[in-house]
Order: sequence, then structure tokens, then C-alpha cells
Amino acid sequence: MTRRVLCVSPHFPPDSTAATHRLRLLAPHLASHGWEPTILTVDPRDYDGRLDPALARSVPPGVRVVRARAWPAALSRRFGFGDLGMRAFRGLWRSASELLSAERFDAVFITIYPTYPALLGPMLKRRFNVAFVLDYQDPWVGEWGRSVGPGTNAHPDLRSRASRLVATTLEPMALKAADGVTAVSKATYEQALERTPAAMPRALAELPIGWDRRDLEFLNSRSTSTFSGDDGLIHVSYVGTLLPAGFGTLRAVFAAVAKLRAIDPDTFRLRLHFFGTSNQRTAEAPARALPVAAEFGLLDVVTEHAPRLDYFDALGVLRDSTAVLLIGSSERHYTPSKVFPALVAEKPVLAVMHEASNASDLLKRLGRAPSIRLVTYDDANAGARVDAIAAELAALVEMPRYSADAVNGSMLEPTSACVLARRLAGVFTECLS
Repeated sequence: MTRRVLCVSPHFPPDSTAATHRLRLLAPHLASHGWEPTILTVDPRDYDGRLDPALARSVPPGVRVVRARAWPAALSRRFGFGDLGMRAFRGLWRSASELLSAERFDAVFITIYPTYPALLGPMLKRRFNVAFVLDYQDPWVGEWGRSVGPGTNAHPDLRSRASRLVATTLEPMALKAADGVTAVSKATYEQALERTPAAMPRALAELPIGWDRRDLEFLNSRSTSTFSGDDGLIHVSYVGTLLPAGFGTLRAVFAAVAKLRAIDPDTFRLRLHFFGTSNQRTAEAPARALPVAAEFGLLDVVTEHAPRLDYFDALGVLRDSTAVLLIGSSERHYTPSKVFPALVAEKPVLAVMHEASNASDLLKRLGRAPSIRLVTYDDANAGARVDAIAAELAALVEMPRYSADAVNGSMLEPTSACVLARRLAGVFTECLS
């Protein structure tokens, strides 16, 4: 018997933000595990940012998508807010209610970010008697507003502290109503449940963002190339936003690069490239890596393209690089979203991660050098690991290749979109028992 689930995600292709990939990857595989999804998302006319037509084409035509309208961002900002979850809340509620009134659904799945639509879960559960599963792509309550923020030296300001206070108030309302809770890492949902002891979900599951080989097949049909293949340099690329809590790790990496270059500056072949470091898409997006590189005298070694890249452009950078750099954060839960695409692209990976992160554990189990080089640090910060980072960089320059023999491919398969969708389907079924 096929059951039906209403999946609510304000972000979905052609929206190009990171949150769009959760259901883009999972939804196409749910039907093969007994659950037919309907995606409820926002009308493309109401996204406040660049659209990615290629990403939209990557969604199989058999996936049903229903679009809800949201308040225009230009209008909502006059009232002091631009958050998509707030702008779309009324439209998502109305569309969800219409769908649940007209059709049979067994469960509602809501993924955050943004967070405000999670409050639809208790409302829909109460009105339509459906199971509610809450999914965390990021913590609802994290370090933002407590230890980091938009203030001077990335410190919290009054607005970020107020935002965190609102989050601590609203999260329990959704979490206590959830029949199931999933998250990109076990630590993320464990911390959420610690914050709300009254929450008693029937089912829990760790579901990384994962990967789908169809993305690389789509990418390989494109003939663009990021770097020259005959310049004799070692091009190591980082792709993704540089978060405030990750700058300590970034400084440790740059300190290691500067240490290596000082040994033999005339023959130094390493080049570091940073792409999409800002959460903005405009050409005026401020550089985040270059100012730090300047502190270490590395402006001739480091390049940066700050505006966010479209998804397949980002994959193209990973494919064309000599190796991929993954930078962790002082927040233990943080798992860079490019872990899986980098490994599937079969490029050597240098990762500098918090030892307690889900990504550190995964990379340790997945393989070893020369394919995977991992440097971990504890709560004391990454600055104490500069020598270890320098040693791994030197080894990477000496042997810049990916070896399939050094990777446990069977460990990668459980993080494929198909397998993760099966686990999510199991959560839905458990919530009905």
C-alpha cells in the first residue's frame, strides 16, 4: 500500500539556496520506498534571489510540486522583515490546508531552514490528524546571537540576540508536537531534544544531505573548465559560505600555507581558491577569505569569488580542482554540505574539522590518504593544529591524486539519496505505528 506525505520546504528548485537540496535529493526516491511525496514550496516569482534553471531541470518530471505565493520581499522589508519563512507562512498554510482537505495524506514533513514554517506542523497535525515529522538542516537555536553575530569582530548584536530569544521560544512549540525528528547529524537533533525535554518523538533519524550520482552525470554533459590543466600548479578549492564560527579554522589553514611557502617560496606550487564564500549573489558581495589571507601575506596564493555559485557551477569547480578543501567550524554539529559531492567527484580531500563533527567521523570511516586527509581539533580551536595542517598540505602537494583503493566505497553508499530516502520512509512509517 502506497502512503502519501506532504513535504513542506519553502526552498525548492529553481531556488538556488542551500536549503533547496534537501527535498530535491530525497523526494524523487521516496515513492520507491512506499511513500508518494507532494512538494509544497514557494512560487518562483516570490524568491528574493537568483534562480537556477539548470537546478530545476534536475528534478525528475514525475515529482509533484505545488507552489504557494509569498509576500513580496520589497513589501515585507518595509515592515522590517524579509525572511522567506515569514513571507510565505500564510500562503503555505492556506495551500497545505487546501491539499489536506481535498486529498488523503498520512504525514506532513517540514524541513528547516527557514524555521517559521515548522510552526505549521502542530497546526496541521491538530486540524487534520496527520503525523508530523520535523527535519533539521541546521539547528534552530545555535551559536548565532550567543557567541557569534553580525557585530564588530563577528560578535552578537542586539538584533541577533533578540532573534535567538525568539528561536528559543518558538522551537519547543514545534518540537513537542513532532511525531518524528530527523536531522543532518545526530548531534543536531540530540541538542534540540536537550533544549526541549518535553518533546517525545516516536522516531529519530540522522539523515545527511547526501548525494546523487545523477548530478555528476548531468554535470559531465557540460564542457566548461575552471582551471588550466597544464600550468603545473596544485589548485585546491573551497566551495561554500564562510561562516563566522569557521574563521578560526580558516586562519589555521592560512598559517599552515604561509609556513610551507616560507620554506621554499620560489617553487611553491600550491594555490587556494575560494568560491561562493558569501551568502549573497551580487557582484558586490564582500570578500571574506582575502582579508584574512592578507593578514598572512598570501594574496598571491589565494583567490576568491565571493558571490554564491549556482549548484552545478559549484560542482564543476570541485570536478576541475586538483583537490578539495573542507573547512569546519567551532560548532560541533557543523557538517559542510560539499563533503559528499567532493567524494563522489573522486577528488582528493583535505578536511580540517572539529573532532566531534559528524563529518570527521564519516571521513575517518570512509578512507585514508592520499584520497582523504583529515586534521581534527577540539574545543581549544584549530590554531593548535597548524603544524598538522602544514604536514598534510605538503603531502598533498607531493601526491595530488585520488586513489579508489584508499576509499571504502561501501561506506559512501549509505549516504546516497536513495538510501537516505528509504530511511526517511521508515521514519514516516514508524510515526504511524
